[in-house]
Amino acid sequence: MDILCSTIRILRRLSAVLMLALGAGWAMPVSAAEREMTVDQFSVVKLTVKAVPDARSTRTLGPQREGTGVVIDSSGLVLTIGYLVTEADTVELATADGRKFAANVVGYDVATGLGLVKSLKPLPIKPVDFGESAVASTRDMVLIVGYDGVAPAYIVSKRPFVGYWEYLLDEAIYTAPATVNWQGAALLSREGKLLGIGSLAVGDAIGKGSIPGNMFVPIDTLKPVLGDIIANGRNTTKPRPWLGITSQEVQGKVIVTRVSSEGPADDAGLKAGDIIVGFGGQPVAGQADFYVKLWKSGDAGVEVTLDVLKGTKVEAVKVKSMDREQHFRSKPVY
Repeated sequence: MDILCSTIRILRRLSAVLMLALGAGWAMPVSAAEREMTVDQFSVVKLTVKAVPDARSTRTLGPQREGTGVVIDSSGLVLTIGYLVTEADTVELATADGRKFAANVVGYDVATGLGLVKSLKPLPIKPVDFGESAVASTRDMVLIVGYDGVAPAYIVSKRPFVGYWEYLLDEAIYTAPATVNWQGAALLSREGKLLGIGSLAVGDAIGKGSIPGNMFVPIDTLKPVLGDIIANGRNTTKPRPWLGITSQEVQGKVIVTRVSSEGPADDAGLKAGDIIVGFGGQPVAGQADFYVKLWKSGDAGVEVTLDVLKGTKVEAVKVKSMDREQHFRSKPVY
């Protein structure tokens, strides 16, 4: 069955199911043939990762991770969300019928948050075509395809995303209703083309209320750096300075909630509960402003001065930044 035609038919019927759930009051039956379709036909595989024994990311991501990968070429190249493959020791891909394929990490792009792995043997799955996430619009109906199934959704907003882990997207894609197992899931257009890769569940998908949904990294962010990642394992532009701070924004203030062990902020003595109120003597207006100021301060390795409220006193704290990827532990090579 042609994947494009299959996608369109599934969209029509799942659209009816979603409209019924939203109160439209009608639904179309799904045929037996469509019920027998598997996620393989949407270019999706299950991704299982075991981290290196002493991985620094174990505290936040766990020693074993599970999510979705999207097959993007006939050689076995698979796209996923990068945090799943951070500090990977072993990577395994699995098709819907349980067949398993060993894979290696090709690369991880810190700026986009996307990762690539490659199967050591050819995958029996047709690769997906890339769409154009820039032209996708709010109210467009889409499919979210994870290794465990397919869910219909709508794009409900396209706006910046600010992550608590020193991460910022100028524009992310937000969908609703929320779905589970979003990690690395494929966001597909009505034409069956890839629009984005699943990153997070969010409490406010629209940005003007409390409607839960999911955030996707747009596929257009990958296109300029894909060749670099395949050839070099990373984006070859100069790495951004990284401090190893997890934070929360409250009324424009950047509150440190955790520091990465043995990271730059930890070495400089920053602690959970410290409040970053300035950068180099200039006030900071929230997380996004803090990140922009940091990344404009120079390349990874630059020393920066943070104005930090510790208790009742503001202190100037010097932090020597680093390349975030250098903080991760690589898989041993013997």
